[in-house]
Amino acid sequence: MDELMQTESVVLAPFEAHHLVDAVALSRAAGWAHRREDWEMIWSLSQGRVALAGDRVVGTALMTPLGDTCSAINMIIVDESQRGRGLGRKLTTAVLELAGDRQCRLTATNDGLPLYEKLGFVATHQIVRHQGIVSRVNASENVEWVRPDALPEIKAVDDAAFGASRGTLIDVLAKEGRFAAIRNGDRIVAFASTRLFGKGEVVGPVVAENVEQARDLLAFILSGKEGHFVRIDIPEQTGLSSQLEDWGMPQEGEVVAMVRGAAGRSQTPAVQTFCLASQAIG
Repeated sequence: MDELMQTESVVLAPFEAHHLVDAVALSRAAGWAHRREDWEMIWSLSQGRVALAGDRVVGTALMTPLGDTCSAINMIIVDESQRGRGLGRKLTTAVLELAGDRQCRLTATNDGLPLYEKLGFVATHQIVRHQGIVSRVNASENVEWVRPDALPEIKAVDDAAFGASRGTLIDVLAKEGRFAAIRNGDRIVAFASTRLFGKGEVVGPVVAENVEQARDLLAFILSGKEGHFVRIDIPEQTGLSSQLEDWGMPQEGEVVAMVRGAAGRSQTPAVQTFCLASQAIG
């Protein structure tokens, strides 16, 4: 009876600024690396729901719009005391409703796969997480840091590669960190972002025409971070894992990229790393 009463007392509510303190504590209890600043950045871009047991946050979920046709579902956490009662499904369903008819993308652990498949998500590829203390890396000569006036061009390249508009996200990433790019003549053809995250930094997104460009972007950014902790999430099929391990960043786990619904436009081939939140819009 006590368990039934506790389950019934949990209600969903809009995710508001005053819930961030409990959300940070919830993610730390789950072993996530997010700082308050990381939560604030993601929350500022998103709409969300929290699960409340009284005044205590026992679950979170966010939906981050990526233009009018796409969204990222992220920061889905359920307090250990509330797991196994369908709360994760309720939170996910609630933010899917916020997404409307947008395509929804997320990353899932193996434990989460069955739930997301039941909600209509389809696995697309594996994402490998690498993190660690960066060793000596030689900078690539064909890469440069870009100025803020290059952001419109960065957005155009990203829009074509991602298949939806992440312009608002790119604006925030530019305020939080830096962008590096490769040019073909005067035209930007590939880029990568880096910013503070967790106990160090995170690199991503990375958008490139081929694996060689992606490697050069990563080498350029990491060449200035010897002795620092960095995280990079990469699609498994890029084949860059061994290179990252050589640079001092061993593999620390895998998640599955999943998608629900169809985007408004087709996605052109590109090597991409999407690291907005803990899972991958993480």
